[in-house]
Amino acid sequence: MPWFQKQVQLQAHKRGFHLITSELVEALPEISQIRMGMLNLFLQHTSAALSINENADPDVPFDLESSLSAIAPESFPYRHTCEGPDDMPAHVKSSLLGCSQLIPISEGQLCLGTWQGIYLCEHRNRAGRRRIVATLWGE
Repeated sequence: MPWFQKQVQLQAHKRGFHLITSELVEALPEISQIRMGMLNLFLQHTSAALSINENADPDVPFDLESSLSAIAPESFPYRHTCEGPDDMPAHVKSSLLGCSQLIPISEGQLCLGTWQGIYLCEHRNRAGRRRIVATLWGE
């Protein structure tokens, strides 16, 4: 399989960091066909992000959200406020974390470390469903 692309739609999540590794692997059974390759994940939104981080301790997502909220608080005097007080801080957080991840694949599995998981970083209080374009390539 030289190239494969698919859009994956995630359910709506509340504000915070949400592990989506197993959801993505389930939506992309084609990963199992790749001996050596890459998976690019691209989130098509500007108020959420993708991150790879620790997937074991449930305090980690809470602390990540708290830390980013301290860096980009809703109380800051933003100029862009027409979409609500959580919108501009969401754009700042998305810019800091980014909207894509590139993950190697080996022997049909993502090459994530033992304690690594893929997170949807939802920065809006009441966001809708999110779309990820997943592109696979390899042999």
